[in-house]
Amino acid sequence: MTLTLRSLSTYFLFIILISNFTNAQPRVGQSIKASIGFASSSSYYIEDYGNQDELDVMDSGLYLQAEYIFGIKSWFGLRSYAATISTKIDKNQPPLLDQPLYKVTTRALLVGGKVRFCAPIPWVAPFIEGGIGASIGSFQTFTPSTNFDKNDVLMHIPFSIGLAVGRKNNIELALSGYFHPAAKQSNGVFAAGFTFPVD
Repeated sequence: MTLTLRSLSTYFLFIILISNFTNAQPRVGQSIKASIGFASSSSYYIEDYGNQDELDVMDSGLYLQAEYIFGIKSWFGLRSYAATISTKIDKNQPPLLDQPLYKVTTRALLVGGKVRFCAPIPWVAPFIEGGIGASIGSFQTFTPSTNFDKNDVLMHIPFSIGLAVGRKNNIELALSGYFHPAAKQSNGVFAAGFTFPVD
């Protein structure tokens, strides 16, 4: 009898905890998220033991993003996004002796779609995202092995990891990457965002 009472008590405690747990899940439904952050542009660095002049070139700037979110489940959602990245060369960067000033810059509008998988945990919910998109703008990748300078529309691949924090998981901190294979460059972003419901 004691064992049955203990099992029953454990079961009811589990149900109460789960119901509180689900109230604090990432939101199901439609939402909008706005983000701002620090962005950097860097060249694809390929280890080349035969080329002593190969460099890892990086420039920095500002990142802004808006997302429209379709929360299908507490752990899964679809997102469409529009973002701007503007990175430029550091004017104080000293040129290397007998070498041109290498640079990797991006001034572009990024649009696309991605999916998110989230661990539905109250207060601190880790997530991972991936998708595909298009970048419209100006791209410069000037390194010892690459000379790319175009105003164009390029495909990019977005990828993010981060944390949704707070009682409603509506504040986000994320590290993101946007990879532009055609320009042989990538954008790294550290951003903070806020999500609010629209339905």
